[in-house]
Amino acid sequence: MKIIIVGCGNVGATLAEQLSTEGHDITVIDTREQLLKDVSGAFDVLGIVGNGASFNVLLEADVGKADLLVAVTGSDELNLLCCLIARKAGGCHTIARVSNPVYSNEIGFIKAELGLSMIINPQLTAAREMARMLKFPSALKVDTFAKSRSELIVYRIEEDSPLCNMQLKEMRGKLRCDVLIPVVERGEQVLIPGGDFRMMAKDNITILGTQLKVIELFKKLGKATVAVRDIMIIGGGITSIYLAKQMLQMGIRVKIIERDMNRCEELAEMLPKAMIINGDATDKDLLLEEGLVQAGAFVANTNFDEENIMLTLFAKSLSKAKLITKVHRIAYDDIIDSLDLGSVIYPKYITAVNIIKYVRAMKNSYDSNIESLYRLNDNRVEVMEFMIKENSPVVGIPLAELKLKENVIIGCITHRGQLSIARGQSVIAVGDTVILITTHTGMHDIRDALK
Repeated sequence: MKIIIVGCGNVGATLAEQLSTEGHDITVIDTREQLLKDVSGAFDVLGIVGNGASFNVLLEADVGKADLLVAVTGSDELNLLCCLIARKAGGCHTIARVSNPVYSNEIGFIKAELGLSMIINPQLTAAREMARMLKFPSALKVDTFAKSRSELIVYRIEEDSPLCNMQLKEMRGKLRCDVLIPVVERGEQVLIPGGDFRMMAKDNITILGTQLKVIELFKKLGKATVAVRDIMIIGGGITSIYLAKQMLQMGIRVKIIERDMNRCEELAEMLPKAMIINGDATDKDLLLEEGLVQAGAFVANTNFDEENIMLTLFAKSLSKAKLITKVHRIAYDDIIDSLDLGSVIYPKYITAVNIIKYVRAMKNSYDSNIESLYRLNDNRVEVMEFMIKENSPVVGIPLAELKLKENVIIGCITHRGQLSIARGQSVIAVGDTVILITTHTGMHDIRDALK
């Protein structure tokens, strides 16, 4: 596919990297020449210096032959204008990044009137991911599938856990729980384990199952299964506003610490039920005075990665709070993994995955359709949900007889609204949704999983 990306910031550069890796013809437009040189030098993409809302610049990018234009600059209004002009000039699909909470109640109207294929909001998406983690504080990551019937939980095994030294095939008998462990991360390794695999302390395991079954497992492990009661958020940016609104709706007490007084006044107007504290969160005495030690959750959500990492480490040293750290740049990956910062949120990755899901859906063949896409373990594992259509080659065959590629697992099947863990004797029918887990990236269709 020919794809034009307008905006070469964190999200734009990540999109250019991942979509070019999947074999698409990528053109990136930005007014910043050096950024374009960096991206075009690192990846197989064409860079054009200019304003993406300019008709002539879009013609230079060959918008008439484009399948999709994605506008992800830092300006909502510019993104919308880019998409509008691209629709008029080339008739391609368009995706706009729109972040301002002012537009949150008007997204449907804007999308319909401007003919947009999709609107993405990185801050809102990041806040929703944070909220899922706060509802299930024992997990490092929480994703949902099959219209929220299935949950995918990433959990780190502790030294005293009953799972230590247990083989996967022993779980059902010893813990009496019907869940699947499709992925294990051990150090630098990411594994699709077999039944003889023995779990160890510090493994990051991925748990797949219905919400009730996952909760049942965590209760048997002695881990928290209810949402936190209060939350301390550092930084009063847009993501914090979205997160605070969700928490307040759930009846969770919210405290936001923000150093800018004018911003505090704005937050107080937008979030009258939250407690807004004007102060510098790098002052440890302030954090202690505001109840860090007793906090149920601590979210480091400033615009500075270094500050977020430092604040999380301080909170970890003093409290048992659920920790969430927002990180923009990926250069810290190795350091972050070694520091054990709790749940780490990369907004640009979340945004990029949503767009990649749409791109793959555009390329779907006639026998299945991609419904959901998530990436785990530093993007080394993909979890996809496919809707099975009548011409699919996987229909009517027991899973044990399907010739799947190595490192591919079918995890769950939803049949007529009922979700079940996939077993060897399970059979997929037309209309079912199937959750597939793999270390192979770039699958567009269920048949891509077959040898």
